[in-house]
Amino acid sequence: MYPIINIAGREIGSYGLFAAIGAVVAGFTFCIIANRRKKGDDDTNIFLMLLIAVGVLVGAHILYAIVTLPLVIRVFQNGYQITSFMSIVEVIAMLFGGGVFYGGLGGGAVAALIYIHKKGLDKGDYADMLAPVVPLFHTFGRIGCFLGGCCYGMEWEHGFVYTECLIEQANGVPRFPVQLVEAGFNFLLSMVLFYLLFKGVLKGRLILVYLFSYAPARFILEFFRGDTYRGFVGALSTSQIISILVVTGCIGWLLAKKFYKPKTNIMQG
Repeated sequence: MYPIINIAGREIGSYGLFAAIGAVVAGFTFCIIANRRKKGDDDTNIFLMLLIAVGVLVGAHILYAIVTLPLVIRVFQNGYQITSFMSIVEVIAMLFGGGVFYGGLGGGAVAALIYIHKKGLDKGDYADMLAPVVPLFHTFGRIGCFLGGCCYGMEWEHGFVYTECLIEQANGVPRFPVQLVEAGFNFLLSMVLFYLLFKGVLKGRLILVYLFSYAPARFILEFFRGDTYRGFVGALSTSQIISILVVTGCIGWLLAKKFYKPKTNIMQG
C-alpha cells in the first residue's frame, strides 16, 4: 500500500513509523494511568517503558530469526556463498530483518518482570496496568503492517491490491485486509481492558483476560493470512502453535493457583 512515507523530504518505513507511534502512545498512556493510580514514580515508570521497548525489539527479532532460519538454510543449499562482508550483512538481514509479535510480547514480559521484581513493585498492579496498553500498541503496529504490506492477507476478490510491497508475492492480487481486522480487534480489546481496569474488575487478572482473548483470535486470524514465508509446523503456523501454548499455559496457571496450597509449618510447643 504505502511501504514508504515521505515526511519533510525523508523516506521513512511505514511499519517502523507506526510501531514507534504506538510505542509512544502506549508508553505515555501507561505513565498517565500509573501516575493517577499512584503506582511508582515517573522515573520508575518511564524507565520500565524503555526497558519493555528494548525487550520487545530483542524478542521480536530473535523469534523472527528462529522462524526464518529454515529459509536461510535453503538459500545456502541453493548455492548462496559468503564471499564478502556484504554477503554476511545480507545473511544477518535475512535472519533479523523482521519481527514476530509473540517474540516481542515474550521479550517485553521478561524485561518487565525483571525490573518490577528488582524494584519491589506490585506485580499484580503493574500487570493490570500493562494489560490494556499492549493491544493499544499492537493496534498501531498492525496498521503499519497494512500500509507496509507485511503480514498480507489471503487472496480475496473484494480486497486491497498491493503494487509496491517489498514482499514481491504480495503484489498484484486483491487481498483480505487481515491486518486491519486484527488492528480493530486489538483496539476493542484495549478499550474493554481499560474499562475493567478503571472499574476495578478482575484485579490482578487482566493480563490473563488479554491473553485468553488475543491468543484464540490470533489463532483464527492466521487462517486468513496468505504469507507463505512464515514458519509452519505441519498445518499450523508458528503463531498458531504459540497461541495454543499461551492458552494452555494460562489454564495451567489458573489451575495451579486454585489447587496448590503452600505447606505451612505448624510448631507445637
